[in-house]
Order: sequence, then structure tokens, then C-alpha cells
Amino acid sequence: MAALFTGKVLIANREQDEVETERELGRALDNKVLLLYFGSGQCPRCRQFSPLLKDFFLRLTDEFYVERASQLVLVYVSRDETEEEQSAFLRTMPKRWLAVPFGDVFKRELELRFAVSEVPAVVVLKPNGEVIVGNAVEEIRRMGPACFRNWQEAAELVDRNFLLAEDFDDWTRRSITDPIRRLKYKLDKKTEAKNKEKEEEGEKSS
Repeated sequence: MAALFTGKVLIANREQDEVETERELGRALDNKVLLLYFGSGQCPRCRQFSPLLKDFFLRLTDEFYVERASQLVLVYVSRDETEEEQSAFLRTMPKRWLAVPFGDVFKRELELRFAVSEVPAVVVLKPNGEVIVGNAVEEIRRMGPACFRNWQEAAELVDRNFLLAEDFDDWTRRSITDPIRRLKYKLDKKTEAKNKEKEEEGEKSS
């Protein structure tokens, strides 16, 4: 997914930090479903939809609602008329949102690439950049966070939270059940060692 933003700059919401290097973008976007939210803080339809999208995002990513955040990232592509309007809108939205900087011509490229003609629009993308849903506004309105599971399956995300830390570097070369098998092997070894200790203690006492 970082390939879509190669050579581009994204802004971390409510901060001055820029997410621009390939490594930073990879860490922010890799193995996640990406939402591109085309909207404006002044558009009446967006003012109705944005609070729904905010709640949708928080329910999937905020620790108040979930134990661990879903594999989801959102990039705001604004049609705000001024940088102040964009900043004011983003201040009301989740901190984890990213945004294309105001005035960046890349916003127009994204609109053309994904055929966005009106706002609000939410384009849902796989990690490789393929489109899952061209505009998910109605789906989010109708289903809420439940629709994320469909996107997750379509994106074929790898849930790395189930991998052991030692397997992170080469998880692609192994079966998803391999770490579980090896964890079981370690537990069996520990049990075997404890049983052996007990037997030896029994022999000494007799």
C-alpha cells in the first residue's frame, strides 16, 4: 500500500509530523485495510456522515472499545477551501487519522484515479492497492463496524498478533499454524523435564 504514496507526504492528525519515508509509510500502511475519505468540513452531507465515520473508526481502533486495534488506517483527502478549515475539521476527528497536506496536487490525482466525483466518499483498498469497495459510505451507514470483517476477508490480511515474536522476520515462509505447533512443542518439553525431575526426586527419597 505504501507504493500508492511513494514520494508523497502524509500528515499525522493534530501533529506536525510528516509520514513520508518508505519505511515510515510501510509501517503505517502495511498489512492494513486503507480507507481514503474524500470529504469537507463545510459540506452538509459530509457534516452528517463524518460523525458516523469517526464512531466507526474509533469502535474498530480505540482501546476504549477494543482490546487491540483492527488492521485499519484512514487517510483524509479534503476538499476544504482553506488550510484552516481542513485543520479545524481534523481537530474533531481521531488522532490516528492521516491526511494528505492541504494544497497537495496529489489529492486531485487520487480523485481521478478512484473516480471520485462527489463527497462524502470512502474508497476501501487492499494492502496492495486493489479496490475492495468504490464508495463505502452507504455500507458504513447501514452496517457500521460489522462491514470491516468483510473487507478484512477480502483483503486477506495476515494477523501477525498470533505469531510468536521470534517468527516475525520470516513469517511468510511458514504456515500460520507452525508457531502454534512449536509453542506446543516447547510446553511438552517443559512438562517432560518436570516429570523427569519428580522421578529423580522419588528415586533419591526411596
